[in-house]
Amino acid sequence: MSTPQPPSPQAAPAWQAAPGTAFPTYTSPIPVVRTHLGHAIASEWTKIRSVRSTMWTLGVFVLLMVGIGLSVAALVAANSNEGDLAGENPLSFGFFGPLLGSMCIITLGVLTTASEYGTGMIRTTTVACPSRGRVLAAKAVVFFLVAFTVTLVSTVLVAMVDVALLADAREPSGGEWLKGTLGVSLYIALLGLLSLAMGSVIRHSAGAITIMIGLVLAPLVIALFMFASSLEDLRQALFEYSIPSQLSVFYSAELTESGPSGWDPLWIALGVTAAAFAGAFTLLEKRDV
Repeated sequence: MSTPQPPSPQAAPAWQAAPGTAFPTYTSPIPVVRTHLGHAIASEWTKIRSVRSTMWTLGVFVLLMVGIGLSVAALVAANSNEGDLAGENPLSFGFFGPLLGSMCIITLGVLTTASEYGTGMIRTTTVACPSRGRVLAAKAVVFFLVAFTVTLVSTVLVAMVDVALLADAREPSGGEWLKGTLGVSLYIALLGLLSLAMGSVIRHSAGAITIMIGLVLAPLVIALFMFASSLEDLRQALFEYSIPSQLSVFYSAELTESGPSGWDPLWIALGVTAAAFAGAFTLLEKRDV
């Protein structure tokens, strides 16, 4: 039989008395750093780029933007006679790409917030960063930069190729270039931010996506079926302020003679998005995760 061995002594933790106190305290070897918004942004950047749905959604978005934009321009160039495009803005043929591609940005915006509630990941996020407002702000910053950058690259590429393909059209002015690239990119990114705020409020991916797609398409569809003369003012307002109509303003191809013009759609989108985020921040602090 083997002789039982006595238990080996355990090393005592390094307890030291803090200066000015008679009681010992424990000093952690891990450095403690005060967290800030930059840490939350780094965390959200890691999330958004490591999730497979982000790459798929942005890939489809670029495909729609570039594919539809170039296809429409190539089709017009192949079927137009000399002089048919005189006075036309070649950038206006890129309108259909952002109109359909915005659905991808809306989906990604909703998933950036709502998906964490569906999987329960939001509990881990709030444990790591108890400041809920900071989490939502970090998500908004990261998403806006990603959406704006991808949209800007796509719109600039489509605009340059469309101008080259449609050589018979007039040369766009500097303001038209700015609105057709930078203006459209800001508008699409703000539409995605509005979707992100909606995802935070609804906390359900399918529900928030349905609401946002309805917001994009419903006003225009409803206006098309308003035949009563008593509803003419409401029909005109829905038509003028629908998102497709406002998006067309950036391409100098307004669908109506009245309503928003110039950079007005951008300020409208900015105001609506700011109001949505104010509501999202308020509800975020009042509700449980």
